[in-house]
Amino acid sequence: MTEDPDEGMLSWDESVFRDEHVFEIDYVPETFDHRETQLENLKYALRPAVRGSRPLNTMVRGPPGTGKTTAVLKLFGELSGQPGVRTVRVNCQLDSTRYAVFSRVFEHVFDYEPPSSGISFKKLFGQITDRLVDDDEVLVVALDDVNYLFYENEASDTLYSLLRAHEGSAGARIGVIVVSSDLGLDIMEELDGRVQSVFRPEEVYFPVYDADEIVDILGERIDRGFHDGVIGTRELDRVAELTAESGDLRVGIDLLRRAGLNAEMRASKTISTEDVEAAYDKSKYVHLSRCLRELSESERALVETIAEHDGQQAGTVYEAFHEATDLGYTRYSEIVNKLDQLGVIEADYADVEGRGRSRSLTLSYDAEAVLDRL
Repeated sequence: MTEDPDEGMLSWDESVFRDEHVFEIDYVPETFDHRETQLENLKYALRPAVRGSRPLNTMVRGPPGTGKTTAVLKLFGELSGQPGVRTVRVNCQLDSTRYAVFSRVFEHVFDYEPPSSGISFKKLFGQITDRLVDDDEVLVVALDDVNYLFYENEASDTLYSLLRAHEGSAGARIGVIVVSSDLGLDIMEELDGRVQSVFRPEEVYFPVYDADEIVDILGERIDRGFHDGVIGTRELDRVAELTAESGDLRVGIDLLRRAGLNAEMRASKTISTEDVEAAYDKSKYVHLSRCLRELSESERALVETIAEHDGQQAGTVYEAFHEATDLGYTRYSEIVNKLDQLGVIEADYADVEGRGRSRSLTLSYDAEAVLDRL
């Protein structure tokens, strides 16, 4: 009996995916294993809101891809069914100024965007707090990736306004969750004294997942996202190994999706090791792609300039950047510091003969990979 050459091949209307959304970055899993302690600590801080009181402020920290945002979204989903509680998650990578943060809060409170111009912060803020008091609602604001507010020197003013809201509008009850992936950032130390005195957060830490936890979590995504038999044990172990090396679970989840797409490109019903390896060449840049996508035009211009002058002294890079953008040294220095904190570049001091200590600017990734994603 001759073998069917089409056996194991996908027909045009078939897919290896049962539900491709399971592998998207905004997917909130039904089960959230290996974070029970963190969820309980967050619930403890938020429980007063259900009783109509101001919740405890919370600081959530941990490396990228350790479940911080998912935990917040999961609890916010549970709170959404509670009367008298309103939750707002602000992505500070997108909204990195006080006005932008409160515009996002306004949008969630009123279900429409505020005017794009002609409204002062004071008026915007007053409308938000007045509505909360009129509706007798407790507001919980999660400042996700709050480190971006620090990079723009907006963190203290933003938190001060949120935490002192009750002083300007009696009866306003607002609790704040700050979420940060920048372990080098000492949040309390960097805040103004006026904010430190009223913030005093509960701390919840999310460590990197260990190897067994990674296999467990990826296995659950595979069961929900792929049809049976699409990926074997050897391929899953390789995905888990690459995920552990990166320390970021999002790399593994993205890797599974791309490996599945690679299999479909070959019209195969199963994922091969080669599909995984080819997918990793792109998945390992998940963090880079996310960072670059949210940069401003001038910040992207500096990244491009550094790529063209990789490893050169900061002064040389500034001259090229200034020629391209006409921006001054102060703004240039601010962007350099931000890109360094994001891990996109490395700004290292070195002794330069005849010039003392000077910074050299180097990309943290392959220049071609960076330029391809700008």
